Amino acid sequence: MLYVRDIRVPLSCQAPQEQAFQTALRTLGKTAGGAQCGVARLSVDARHGRPQLVYTVAVRLADGSEESALAGSSPCVSGGALPAAAFVCGTQPLLHRPVIAGFGPAGLFAALLLARHGYRPLVLERGPAMENRVRAVEDFVRTGVLDPGANVQFGEGGAGTFSDGKLTTRIRDPLCALVTQELLAHGAPPEIAWQQRPHIGTDRLRGVITAIRAEIEALGGEVRFGTRLTGLETANGRLRGVRTDGGAVACECLLLAVGHSARDTFAMLMQSGLGLVCKPFSVGFRAEHLQAEIEKSLYHAAAGHPALPRGEYQLSTHIAGRGVYTFCMCPGGQVVAAASEEGGVVTNGMSLHARDGQNANAAVVVGVDGADFGQDPAAAIAFQRRLERAAFAAGGGGYAAPAETAGSFLSGRGRLEPRTVQPTYPRGVTPCDLGALLPAELTAALRAGYADFGRRLAAYRAPDAVLTGLETRTSSPVRLPRGGDLQCTALSGLYPCGEGAGYAGGIMSAAVDGLRCASALMAAHAPARGEA
Repeated sequence: MLYVRDIRVPLSCQAPQEQAFQTALRTLGKTAGGAQCGVARLSVDARHGRPQLVYTVAVRLADGSEESALAGSSPCVSGGALPAAAFVCGTQPLLHRPVIAGFGPAGLFAALLLARHGYRPLVLERGPAMENRVRAVEDFVRTGVLDPGANVQFGEGGAGTFSDGKLTTRIRDPLCALVTQELLAHGAPPEIAWQQRPHIGTDRLRGVITAIRAEIEALGGEVRFGTRLTGLETANGRLRGVRTDGGAVACECLLLAVGHSARDTFAMLMQSGLGLVCKPFSVGFRAEHLQAEIEKSLYHAAAGHPALPRGEYQLSTHIAGRGVYTFCMCPGGQVVAAASEEGGVVTNGMSLHARDGQNANAAVVVGVDGADFGQDPAAAIAFQRRLERAAFAAGGGGYAAPAETAGSFLSGRGRLEPRTVQPTYPRGVTPCDLGALLPAELTAALRAGYADFGRRLAAYRAPDAVLTGLETRTSSPVRLPRGGDLQCTALSGLYPCGEGAGYAGGIMSAAVDGLRCASALMAAHAPARGEA
C-alpha cells in the first residue's frame, strides 16, 4: 500500500474524491486501470477564507512489487509492502492440545493461528455463542434482567463486539497488518485496509467473528461456550491442567485471555498465589453531543459537505498530575448498558457501521493507578465495583443510569436539563449529581478537564450535552506479570494474554497480543500427537 499525502481539492469541486484519486495516480505515474484507490484520511483546511479538502489517498498497485520502489519517490509518497509474518513451530510435542480461556480478540486470533498450524486448540468461553449472546443483550435492554454470564462483557467476540469495532491502535507491530488481512478475509468492509481510523461497526463485526470461529472449528479447534475457568492444576511450578465449571481439562499450556471484566478469575489467580499487580486505568462518564455540532466544531464552514467523513475527535489534558482524556469516541453512535454484575451500572459506547445516529458519544475519563490503592490489585477491583454499585443506586434500580447535563456538572448542581441532545442509554437515565459518585479529587479533575476541552472544541461548550455514568471498564485494573517468553513469571505454561492480563487496550492490540502469545507457544512446542 502506498500513501500520497497533502492532496488539496477546493471545497467547491463537484467530484472532489475523484479529483484526489487522479492527482494521486499522476503523482505515482500510474493510471486508474493499474491501481485501486481509497481515502485514508480527509480533513479541512479553512485558513485564508478558502476552505480546501485535504486528502491522503491510499493506492494499491496491481503489481505490488512496484510499491517499494515508489515509496519515497516524492516527499508526499510513503508506504510500501510490509514484511510477511513468519511463525516457527518447536520440535517437542505437547502431551495435550493447548487451551485458551476467553474468546475475545486475543483468544480468537490465538486460536486461529494455532488451528492453522495443527494445534487443534480448545477454547473455553464463559459466555454464549454470538446468536444467543445478542439475544441475551437485547433481553437485558428490554427487561432489565441481567444474565451475569451473557452480556456486553462476556460471550463470543468479547467486549469489543458491542463497540464501534474500532481498529485504531498506537502500537506499531507488523502483526497489525496480519490482523487486518484476516478481518478482511472473513468479511470486514474493504476500507479498513486503508483508513487512518478504521472501524468495522458493531453490526458488521459480529459476522466477521463467527466466520473466524467457523474456520477454527473446520481446522480441528473446539470452542466450548458456557464454560468458565475456575482453577489451575499445577505441580513443581508448571501448569498441569485447568478446572472449569464443566469439569477438569488436562493441559500443559494455557493462554489466559479472559478480558478486563473477569473479576472472579482475577480473584482465583490471586488465591492461587500468582501475584497480580496494579496497572493504570481510568474512570468517568459518557459524554453525548449532537454529531452535527461535533462536525461544526471540526469542519467549520465545510460541515455538512457530503465528501467529509463523520467527525471524530480525541482530547487530552493533565490536571494536577492526572491525565484526563476522551476515550472510545463513537460518531453517530449510542451509549451502551455494559453491566456484567448484578447491582452495578456500567456504560460504554458503540456505533453501527453506518455511524448514522444523531448523537456522538465518548468516554471522558480520569486516570488512576496503583498509588491510589496502596498497590493492592484487590483494592483497585473493589474501587471499580464500588463506583458501579453507586451508579446503580443513583439510577434508582432496574439498571437505569445516573445522568447530568454538562452545564450542571461543571457548576455542581446535579441537574439533568436536556434540550437538543437526548440521552441514548437504553435502560433510561435518572437525574443525578455525577460528581458526588466519584472521589472529590477525581471529580475536580474531570470538571477542569471537561472545561479545558471546551476551549478546544466548541461542541464541549454546549451546556445541554448529556453526561451518563459511570464508565469504569476502560481497561483492566490489573496485570499478571510475564517474562520474555511471554509465560507467567510464576507459572510455566501459563501465557497471560490480551487486555484482561494487562497487555493490550482495544481490538487491534488484543488481537496482536493473542498472535504473539500463540507464536511463543508454538516456538516452544510442536502440536500434540493423536487425540491428546
